[in-house]
Amino acid sequence: MEKIFINTPYTKSEILVGQSWDSVSELLPEAGVVILTDDNVLKLYGDSFPDVPVLSVTPGEVSKKLSVVESLAAKLMENGIDRSGFILAIGGGVVCDIAGFLAAVYMRGIRCGFVSTSLLSQVDASTGGKNGVNLGSTKNMIGTIRQPEFVVCDPSMLSTLPDDEFLSGLSELIKTAVIGDKDLFEIIENSRKEILERDSDMLTMLITQAVSFKSRVVTEDEKETGLRRILNFGHTFGHAIELQRGIKHGFAVASGMELATEFSCEIGLISSDEKNRIISVLNYFNLLEQQYITESEMEKLIVHDKKKTGASIHFVFTEGIGKATVKKITVSDILDFYKRFRQKR
Repeated sequence: MEKIFINTPYTKSEILVGQSWDSVSELLPEAGVVILTDDNVLKLYGDSFPDVPVLSVTPGEVSKKLSVVESLAAKLMENGIDRSGFILAIGGGVVCDIAGFLAAVYMRGIRCGFVSTSLLSQVDASTGGKNGVNLGSTKNMIGTIRQPEFVVCDPSMLSTLPDDEFLSGLSELIKTAVIGDKDLFEIIENSRKEILERDSDMLTMLITQAVSFKSRVVTEDEKETGLRRILNFGHTFGHAIELQRGIKHGFAVASGMELATEFSCEIGLISSDEKNRIISVLNYFNLLEQQYITESEMEKLIVHDKKKTGASIHFVFTEGIGKATVKKITVSDILDFYKRFRQKR
């Protein structure tokens, strides 16, 4: 088991990679705990949950809205949860997002911890404290940054994931390698069979490297005013594609990464060889399924991107495998590239 820490000026978060999830009771306070999960996870693991009240939501993005948070807050009150309370999220990225947001706003803030059940959540979503809900068709527009006290990442839980959920998480793992860990990218390139077979030792190593990188970034820049922006690689285009096509987050981000990589190559930041390596890995895992949207759809969604300031966006480029850079460019430049890309297709 690996312990990784995020230390910020106000909080300390502990990520436990390889710890058995059913030992989570040892990390909980003696009273005032409520579990938040979704219906799928409840069916799979509910019989082994700690003996505390359980609140369950509908799986997926449909639950990431203020009305759900309001309903959950009312249920916390019904269960007598006060400012000493604790929310334990057991689920993937959506559940952790909702739980973190609810913990941040309920009675102006209570404690929380996560058992992360999906690959996407283990390598990315549950670490770093960013959480929120969608506003209409705009992702994560209402949210906070609040670190969980702990995150348990048990790779054995990944064996129950549907293939598309597993691959969706793998996309975020590849993203981490592209922006900050060349060695991790090479391991992914050379271990494709073990990854698809969900080899537990291999996944533990990959998750540990991804979380270690993200923890360093978040410790340096918790509020995303500088370095942390690189974690949005592929997300400017990806969020738009996700919302318009209704596909899983990782597949949309993979398409966004392809676009960002092509854009990086076009302006001379990355070689054709490295561009092809990145796109080859995405294709090998069947993450690119031609999910592109029209130019007018892309424009409508990008103008609401959270990274937009005025007429510009902080856009993440790759300068080579393992290195990323953020450049403030105009929305029109992004859309002009997108038009050229679609014309080539």
